[in-house]
Amino acid sequence: MMALPSPRPGVNSLWAATGGPAPRLPALDGDATADVVIIGAGYTGLSAARHIAAGGLAPLVLDANAVGWGASGRNGGFVTPKFRLSLPAIAAAHGRDMARRMYELGHEAVDAVEELVEEFDIDSAGFARVGLVKAAHTERALAAVAAEADWMKAEMGDGHISLLSRDEVRAELGSDGFVGGALTRGPGCIHPLNYARGLAAGLSARGVRIHEDSPALAIRREPGAVVVETPRGRVRAKQAIIATNAYSDLTGATRAMQRTLVPFRSAILATAPLPPDLAASLLPTRRICSETRRMMRWFRIVDGRFVFGGRGAFGKADSPAAFAALRRAMVALFPMLADIRVEYSWSGLVAMTLDSVPHVGRRDDGLLFALGYNGAGVAMASLMGRYLAAFVRGETPDVGLLDARRLAPVPFYPLREPAVRAVAGWYQMLDAVGL
Repeated sequence: MMALPSPRPGVNSLWAATGGPAPRLPALDGDATADVVIIGAGYTGLSAARHIAAGGLAPLVLDANAVGWGASGRNGGFVTPKFRLSLPAIAAAHGRDMARRMYELGHEAVDAVEELVEEFDIDSAGFARVGLVKAAHTERALAAVAAEADWMKAEMGDGHISLLSRDEVRAELGSDGFVGGALTRGPGCIHPLNYARGLAAGLSARGVRIHEDSPALAIRREPGAVVVETPRGRVRAKQAIIATNAYSDLTGATRAMQRTLVPFRSAILATAPLPPDLAASLLPTRRICSETRRMMRWFRIVDGRFVFGGRGAFGKADSPAAFAALRRAMVALFPMLADIRVEYSWSGLVAMTLDSVPHVGRRDDGLLFALGYNGAGVAMASLMGRYLAAFVRGETPDVGLLDARRLAPVPFYPLREPAVRAVAGWYQMLDAVGL
């Protein structure tokens, strides 16, 4: 008998507390057929369903939990064109043409979010292109930010980045903790759970079949078909897509994909509503913000609350110690928040790849996947659905370094958790001494 996944726990997130109504999506009960069965109802799977259906094929989406239960409902809501691997580094390793293609993909991804929000009229997602401030914590980091900005302008023709002085960053953030930075116009912010729910509701209204509480327990091959088994039924399709990202180990059916990823837990805090004068002094332009430490922190204002997130949480569940450390980091940068109550704390998994970029394409003739967003998945996962649909149709789109054939398994996979802790500890030490 196949083991069933554990019941889903609740998530004490600001997004769950402020989210709109969840669409009513039943579990799969009985047998079904489809052109493409999609495992995972996050941004990747829902976007893929939209583009597959628009091409005249019939998708069917399965999720072990509810729409947005995983990373699509737990992230910070940053919509950016970035990759964890910088474009100058890509150019140095793979050439300027590859860097240009990756630049195009990044901006195409942000556009993809805007287009989906508009197409499905998801006003509750609150998508806005507010711009991103990247704040430098040392002079050395500021020099690197400036060098990258100069490179982007010279090599990519990107005029959307401008350098900020210490005083300008202080005015943008309301913090004295940075020596300068850069402003990039174009990135945006979103209510991530409402975005996922809005996509699901819109697709369901168009007749796309989405089934929650329907974990994929096994993937079997039959002549000319892929069969996905769930606790109460099965789906027979011509092709299957794995869109489970960092949560690929929930069942044995997708666990093989997990061996290509290093899941890294990211934690987030949201304060109580700020007093009006304090809310006006912090991030007054309402841009989204990140910093240059290796163990990066990021922050934004949402409905008068301060939302602060970062890497460094470990283990398979939320950690009080990690939340306490994150709060100390928040207060160190924003001492005026010391007496403000934290009302929500939650975490989620970020899927890291060995080469620091996502991957999309075919695993074999019947199975496709997209995963490994390395902490920038809102935009890129939304775009990957479009490319998955192209692969389903038999096309070979240019996805640059995201080509599925470049995805490498994690060596010594059982040692990944202690390795992550060791690397994180090393990064924290480097951050502490300003390197």
